[in-house]
Order: sequence, then structure tokens, then C-alpha cells
Amino acid sequence: MGLEREKSDTSIIMDEDEFNRSIEPMLKKKRKEGRSACAAEPDRDPNDVNAHLKVGFDDVIAEPVSARSFDTVWVASHAAFELVKFFLYRALTALLAVPAAFILGLLFALLSCIHIWLVMPLVQSFVMLVPSARVVWRSLTDMLVTPLCLSMGKSLSSVQVETTED
Repeated sequence: MGLEREKSDTSIIMDEDEFNRSIEPMLKKKRKEGRSACAAEPDRDPNDVNAHLKVGFDDVIAEPVSARSFDTVWVASHAAFELVKFFLYRALTALLAVPAAFILGLLFALLSCIHIWLVMPLVQSFVMLVPSARVVWRSLTDMLVTPLCLSMGKSLSSVQVETTED
């Protein structure tokens, strides 16, 4: 009986078929076949805005074949990871979610107001002024820059350059 085949009574924490496959918290109620313990949960992230936060134990901790701990240590660390992640997230959201939502609501309301009532009118005014500015710019260019470039071009066209070797 080698260490790689060591078995322990881990059914209290999780079933054998759930081991290393679950990314959900272990305390989540299992649904009975034929009926569910609770209604289907709505998808709170339908656009996968926070897809990068779907981190499980296997994404963080991985043991290669050459370096393996005892199965009981592996199961206990997996359980500790999931439980701490689950309870700490719940505790932090209970404390911070409402104040953060309030502050973010104020911020986005302020940004929306500024964008609607200041930025877009300025952009539209600028867009309306661009055709007039283009006419004025073209007139100034035709009056000042074009004659200067034409006269310099005529003056420099008579210049001839010859190269000699020393």
C-alpha cells in the first residue's frame, strides 16, 4: 500500500466524483434528481465581464506527479481554499457591496450627466463649426501659403546642382 493509493474518509467534505472537478463552493446544496432544492439561479454575469475571476483550486494549486502530498492534505487544502474563498467573499460583499454600489451609482450618474449635458453638446458644436473653419482655413492657405510655395518653387527650379569627385 503506497502513499499514492492512500484513501481517507473524505466523504464528509465532498463525494469522490466531485473531487477536482468542482469550481462551485462545496457548501452549495445539491439538487435532487427530479426536483430542485431551489429555483434555478439567474446568471449574474451574462456578458462574462468577470470571466477572469472564475478561479478554482486547480487553477491556483497544482502538484506535478513527481511532487505529491498526502491525499488527506490535498483534500483538506482544497476544502480550506473553497471554504475561505466562499465565506470571505460573502463577508466582504455583505460589508462593502452596498456602499460600493452607492458610490459607483453616484460616479456613473455624474459621468452620464457630464457626458450628456456637456461633452456631447461641445462635440456637436465642434462638428457644426468644422465646415466653416475648413472654408476659412482653405482661404488662408490659398492667400498666404500657396503663393509662398509657388514663388519658392519657381526660384529653386532654376538651381542646378553638379557633383564632382575630388
